[in-house]
Amino acid sequence: MSSLWQHILLAIIGLGGGLAVGSGFVAFITVLDIIPRLAQLTNAHRYIRALEWSLVSGALFFTLADFFQWVAALPILFTSIYGVFAGVFVGTLAAGLTEALNVFPILAKRLNMDSKLIFLLMAMVLGKIIGSLLQWWLKL
Repeated sequence: MSSLWQHILLAIIGLGGGLAVGSGFVAFITVLDIIPRLAQLTNAHRYIRALEWSLVSGALFFTLADFFQWVAALPILFTSIYGVFAGVFVGTLAAGLTEALNVFPILAKRLNMDSKLIFLLMAMVLGKIIGSLLQWWLKL
């Protein structure tokens, strides 16, 4: 296969993957009513358009930063604090999704672990923490 066709195929695959992930993200935000709930919790109904635009512009900025491989040489303290907040954000987003879909009770029932649900949850949490720390320390 020629180099041109390889590049075209990679572009099509990348575009398809990006569309799938973007559509999933929009569906996730829409189904869980993230923006209206955030406005309700913060009593910021008059700023709902600003919340929507901040979500869109943040997603666009970090997509461009990833795509063009922008690098910011920041002190380790700043990146550590950012990493903690990013991890908390991703964790709470995942928790909200699993809560909305009742993933853990269904999983526990299918694995016949109804009475040991706490052990299943702790194994998943500890596995995620250990995996994240290993990736961070070993820079895999």
